[in-house]
Amino acid sequence: MYITIKEASDYLSLPEAAITRLIHENKIRAVHDGTQYLVNKDQFNHHLKQLEKAKNLLEEWRNEPIPDSIDVKDED
Repeated sequence: MYITIKEASDYLSLPEAAITRLIHENKIRAVHDGTQYLVNKDQFNHHLKQLEKAKNLLEEWRNEPIPDSIDVKDED
């Protein structure tokens, strides 16, 4: 149910410092057992899905075509 920062960094191919930073920024919730942080695996997967969803929405927005005729009135 819980994974360590090391397991999370291996899973994401990210440095452990990046996972620790996300925990300190409260982007990923974790439990500190006195010696190490433990991340709830379900919450961690939920965070990853939200990041992927945001990336896809941004990519869709970037790929939207610019309208041919922009109806802008020149104020000058």
